[in-house]
Amino acid sequence: MDIRRLDRLALSLTGEVVSQVKPDHLRLATPCADWTLYGLLRHLVSQNEGFAASARGVGEPWAVWRDGDLGDDPAEAYEASVDEVTAAFADDEVLERRFALPEVGAGFAVPGRTAIGFHMLDYVTHAWDVAVTIGALWEPPAELTAAALRVAALVPDEGRGAGAAFRRRTVVPDDAPPGDRLLALLGRDPSWTAGSC
Repeated sequence: MDIRRLDRLALSLTGEVVSQVKPDHLRLATPCADWTLYGLLRHLVSQNEGFAASARGVGEPWAVWRDGDLGDDPAEAYEASVDEVTAAFADDEVLERRFALPEVGAGFAVPGRTAIGFHMLDYVTHAWDVAVTIGALWEPPAELTAAALRVAALVPDEGRGAGAAFRRRTVVPDDAPPGDRLLALLGRDPSWTAGSC
């Protein structure tokens, strides 16, 4: 699995949806209960900057994960952060480098290959969060959904719940489409709509 190529697909998928956000969308509630759409977009920029810092070996301070600035153009800010993280992930040695992930816990670090898998999963899922919030399509390529499902299946049940990175898994029928199974594994309700919160 070429995790960096899949990550670029996830970033592109998210970028396509973010490019459709209008100023009056920014106050909308999202499936991420703690965030309006503005907050979610700021999170996306911040995460790209934080992962880029970790790829360069300077991701331990919390500040590098929280300083995302949307400025006057959220789509432009998102694309700038994509350029930054993509460049950082392109380093030949990045797959084996230890990435600090302070959101998981102080001193927590994983190999780059694993960290980039987490990043890919985050962006496939948040693309849905943005899409469903603004009524846009979310159509990840089948290979991207399959890869995200493999990573999502590894997320432990411990530590899930309100305020955590992931909510408790939800139940969908066994024959649910792969995208719905992915969302359910991460605690999202595939039937969520902007009017349901």
